[in-house]
Amino acid sequence: MKILWQNGPSTVQQVQEALEPGRPLAYTSVQTMLNVLERKGKSKRTKKDRAHIYSARVTRESMVGRTLDDLIERFFGGSEESLVMSLLESRNLSKEKLAELEELVRSKRERSGS
Repeated sequence: MKILWQNGPSTVQQVQEALEPGRPLAYTSVQTMLNVLERKGKSKRTKKDRAHIYSARVTRESMVGRTLDDLIERFFGGSEESLVMSLLESRNLSKEKLAELEELVRSKRERSGS
């Protein structure tokens, strides 16, 4: 999906070439994954000449949102606060990164009026 979002509509070969150069995957493996994404409704496939062109059917933002909702529900009982606390406790964040996060929270608070 990342490649389809970044590069737009692509053939199997174009996706294969865009994957990490150090970890080449077989053409058929890439094709299988693209077909799975299509069956799940995440991408769509059209035929142009002899090649299939795959394109994203969902946006990155919507997919991230749904995935995060699922993660929060499954691992944190629906508590966003538990997710954030887990991240803060399990990561060794620098003072600079913590200050950046505090600024994001402050900014979000101001925008939401709370």
